Amino acid sequence: MTSAQAFSLGLRSVAPILVGVTPFGVIYGVVALQSGIPPLAAMAMSSIVFAGSAQFLLAQLVGVGAPFLLTAGAVGLVNLRHALYSASVAPILARLPRRWKILLAYLLTDEAYAAAIPHLLASETESSKSAQAHWILFGSGLGLWASWQFATLAGVLIGTQLPPNLGLDFALPLTFIAIVVPMINSPAMLLAALSAGAVAVALAVLPYKVGLFVGAIAGLVVGAFLSETMRSRQK
Repeated sequence: MTSAQAFSLGLRSVAPILVGVTPFGVIYGVVALQSGIPPLAAMAMSSIVFAGSAQFLLAQLVGVGAPFLLTAGAVGLVNLRHALYSASVAPILARLPRRWKILLAYLLTDEAYAAAIPHLLASETESSKSAQAHWILFGSGLGLWASWQFATLAGVLIGTQLPPNLGLDFALPLTFIAIVVPMINSPAMLLAALSAGAVAVALAVLPYKVGLFVGAIAGLVVGAFLSETMRSRQK
């Protein structure tokens, strides 16, 4: 397999996902403007942060005037899952030079990982793919990146024509639900999600959406505790 074929494989693998990602990018652009974020800053967030769920959360926190440290902490916590993706692909991409690792780390998102990981795992046993594994991830990541930038631009352009009180911030919880529900595949994850949701609802009266932040921490603690408990019982 050549590098061009591997890149094309990654691009084709992520293409079906873009059908669902593009509308979220458009809605993000609209929500960002309605939260008071300037158009250029909204576009810059898609280029720099490049993480849809974190961008929705950031836009909403900016809209309610949350303090900087709380905003940065909440966004960082939401993006912690990317460390798990990095740990998963690290052994496969360990031989790459630093410039490639930096580029792929930037492009590594939920959708790019989901599209590329089956082929990356197959590359460990298929010599034809092994040397080109990074091109597969690059293809899926770049395809998603380009789609997200165009979708954000469309949302920003549309958002300038919409009334500011339209209230599209409902897309934030819908986005998180769409991300979280398919990932719940074990009792530990289910209880972690329920715990996070219960704490967030109980603390909904707190200012600056602090309840969401505390709920996320509660979910992480419960999930880690249950996972370790179940692992100990299996030994």
